[in-house]
Amino acid sequence: MKIRYHLDESVPSAIANGLRLRGSDVTTAKDAGLLEASDTAHIEFAHANQRVIFSFDDDFLSLASGGVEHSGIAYCHQWDRTIGQVVHGLVALWRDKTAEEMAVQFHFV
Repeated sequence: MKIRYHLDESVPSAIANGLRLRGSDVTTAKDAGLLEASDTAHIEFAHANQRVIFSFDDDFLSLASGGVEHSGIAYCHQWDRTIGQVVHGLVALWRDKTAEEMAVQFHFV
């Protein structure tokens, strides 16, 4: 199955728009009614819906390494990449990996 993404509220809407324009299935914190929700709530939503979380928040890496179940996490430090580079990296991941391959995996964009 193709990767489907969930973007937490730290991610600009331009990234969601860029992914959608390229055919990726994306939910955002706003779409999911998770504005101001905890990181754990985002992981639970994404896992329940078989979505890979993308975030600039490194707390997700800590949660996952602490044993929280997840369907995959893609991460990038906010100042390391432009919006275009992030979209390009996530599209490449979407094209190269399946949802099954991303389960419980980390990917640095």
